[in-house]
Amino acid sequence: MASSPDKEKQGSLWFKNKKALNNVLFAMRLHSLTPKQALSQNQTAKQPTGKTLDNFTLTNLVSDKTSLLSDEILLKILSKLPNSQRSANFLVSKRWLNLQGRLLRSIKLLDWDFLISGRLFLRFPNLIHVDLVNGCLISPRNSGIFVSHNQIVSFHVGSDVEHKDWFFDESFVLDANEVDKGLIVLANGYPNLRKLVVINASEIGLLNVAQECPTLQELDLHMCNDRILRGIAGCKNLQILRLSGIVDGIYSSLVSDIGLTVLAQGCKRLVKLELSGCKGSYEGIRAIGQCCQMLEELAFCNHKMEDGWMLALSYCENLKSLRFSSCKRIDGCSGLDEHLGFCRAVESLCLEKCQLRDKTSLRALFVVCQNVRELVLKNCWGLTDDMFGTANVLRRVRCLILEGCSLLTTHGLESVIISWNELKSLKVKSCNSIKDSEVNPTLSSVFSSLKDLKWDPDTKAFLTANLAGSGLKKKGVKFFKKFCDWKSLPQVHRISDS
Repeated sequence: MASSPDKEKQGSLWFKNKKALNNVLFAMRLHSLTPKQALSQNQTAKQPTGKTLDNFTLTNLVSDKTSLLSDEILLKILSKLPNSQRSANFLVSKRWLNLQGRLLRSIKLLDWDFLISGRLFLRFPNLIHVDLVNGCLISPRNSGIFVSHNQIVSFHVGSDVEHKDWFFDESFVLDANEVDKGLIVLANGYPNLRKLVVINASEIGLLNVAQECPTLQELDLHMCNDRILRGIAGCKNLQILRLSGIVDGIYSSLVSDIGLTVLAQGCKRLVKLELSGCKGSYEGIRAIGQCCQMLEELAFCNHKMEDGWMLALSYCENLKSLRFSSCKRIDGCSGLDEHLGFCRAVESLCLEKCQLRDKTSLRALFVVCQNVRELVLKNCWGLTDDMFGTANVLRRVRCLILEGCSLLTTHGLESVIISWNELKSLKVKSCNSIKDSEVNPTLSSVFSSLKDLKWDPDTKAFLTANLAGSGLKKKGVKFFKKFCDWKSLPQVHRISDS
C-alpha cells in the first residue's frame, strides 16, 4: 500500500528531530518508574550525557518501546487481553515469555520430569490450579487411539495392548511412591495452591499437600480408595471434592463406608461432593450428612451404593442440589414413605443418562425430594409414562426440563404437569413420542400460563418442516433415479464415462 508524500515527510521530520523524540521516550519511562527512580533519572537527565539516555541508545529505545515499561505495568496490560490473544505473547521476547508464565494460573501437566526438575516453578511461578493426571500416565503421545470415559479420565493408548487389565500395568501408570514425590515437590513450590487433580496418589503425598497448602479448596482424586481418604483429613478448608473409585473397564478402587466416614470427619467444610463409582451404604451417607453440615451439592456418577443408602439423604439438611449421572440404578430397597424422610432444602434434582428400571425406587427419590423446584431428566433409559407418573408426588416444581426421553408421550406429560400449579418454565427437546398434533386444549391452557416455554419435542417433524418447500425431496428422488439408471449401464460404459 503506497503512502502519501505528506505522511512520509512528516515521518522523516519526526525521526530527524531526535531531541523531541528523546523527551517523549524519557517521559514514558518516568511514568513507569517509582518516584525514587524517577527522581534519580531526572537528575541524571539534567547532566550532559551525550547521545545516550539512561544507558539505552536511541536505536534500542525505538526498536523496543515496551522496554520503557516496568514489569508491573506490562503485566496489567497483558492481563487485559482476552484468552484467545494471550497464547502467542511468549513468542515476542524472553521477557514476554517470563511475563506470560507469571500470568498463567491453571495448567495440565504432560511431562512428569518438568515437575520433578523444578522447571515448572521457574516457568509458571503463580499457579493455583494444577492437573497432574496426564503427567502420571505413561502413554504414547503420538498414538491415534484416544480413550475417554464420561469426561472422568482420558488418555492415549498404543495399538499393542492385548491383555485385559492393561491399565494397571506398571509401565502405564506411575507408581504411588513416584506420585507422592511429585506431590511433595508441588506442595513446596505452590503453597497457595487452590485446586489439584491427581491419580494414584497415596496417603503420604496428600498429607503433605494438606500441610503445605492450607488454601486448597478443590480436589479431584482418581483411583481413590479408603486409605487415601485419610490423607485429605488435614484439608480443613476443602470445599469441593470429587472421588473416582471404580471406572468400568479402566480401573477399580474401593471407596466404602470407612472412607466416607473418615472423609466426613476430616472435611467438615465441604460444599460440593461428587462420588463416582464409589461403594457405600446408609452409614457412609449418614456420616456425611451429620458432619458436613455446609454441604449444598451432592452428585452420584455410576454409583455402586448398597441398597438402603437413600434413607440417609434426610440427614443432609442443607442440601440444595442432587444429581445422578450414568447410574444403572437408584436404590433397590426404598422402604415406606414414613421411613424415607425428605430433604427440606433440595431445590434441584437432575437425572442424566440413568437407567430407570424400578418404579418404586424412582418414586422414593421423588418423595425424598418432594420440595424440589427444578426437575431435569435428560437421556434417561426407561422413562415411560408410568415411570414419569411417579412425579405426581412433587407439588412445588417451577421448572421442568425434558431432553432425549423418547418413550414419554404427550399423554404422560399432560397427566403430571396439569397438577403442578406452580409450574412456570417448561423445556422439551428431542422427545420423539411427544407430538404437536396431540396437544389438546387442557395442555394448551397449561402452556398459556407459563413464563418460559421451549417446545421442540419431535426432531423428525422439525426436520420435515424445514425441508418443506425446499424441493430437496424431489431433488433426492431425481438423483436416486439417475443413480439407478447409471448402475444399469454396462461396465465398459461406466469406465469410459469416468
